[in-house]
Amino acid sequence: MRRTLQTATIGLDWLIKKGIKVIPDANWQENADKPCDTGSAVEVLEKEFPNFDFSTVDPSYPDKTTNLASNPYAFTQKAILARGQTCLEELYSRPEKVIAVVTHSGFLRTAVCNRMFFNADWRVFTFDEQAMAEAEKEDQKKFILKESAKTEKNGGGMGRSDVGVFGIEKGDFPPEVEDDIKDAQAKGPAKAEELDEANKQKPSV
Repeated sequence: MRRTLQTATIGLDWLIKKGIKVIPDANWQENADKPCDTGSAVEVLEKEFPNFDFSTVDPSYPDKTTNLASNPYAFTQKAILARGQTCLEELYSRPEKVIAVVTHSGFLRTAVCNRMFFNADWRVFTFDEQAMAEAEKEDQKKFILKESAKTEKNGGGMGRSDVGVFGIEKGDFPPEVEDDIKDAQAKGPAKAEELDEANKQKPSV
């Protein structure tokens, strides 16, 4: 969260000075559980960014490694795709017509919009109501974005990002462990804790 708040403070300072509210949100954090992709404690961030309100940040932040089967921030494909939909649903329900989101390229590519982002580049999206309606016909409640023709063709607002649609690639996520943990939980809490701890020791792919 530190990196995104630094970017917002620099790149969107003209809006912040006008009183536009900044809302720190744990859901928009990066995918991996490596130290460089794991956030700092809220108590630390509050001291570094005293002008921002962190009262709505999930108290479990920045934990990504405990209770992997139920942790919404776990470094698993299932959790991250679900988190992407949570983010989009929250945006869809907001009253503002224009919202600037400052987040991480890996999370955006794999779980939000399937686009590449060069450092500090930006893109413009709206919700694809037609695609969402088609998904709903198949009993799939799914929030889908549609990029503006200008930033899509240009490769981002600065023209520095790759053009095209980029989905999940091999190596983006470690092997799924949720089913293994659930099986262990059925055998008893001691076994489940043992497996959860073992998975925390596995190096990220």
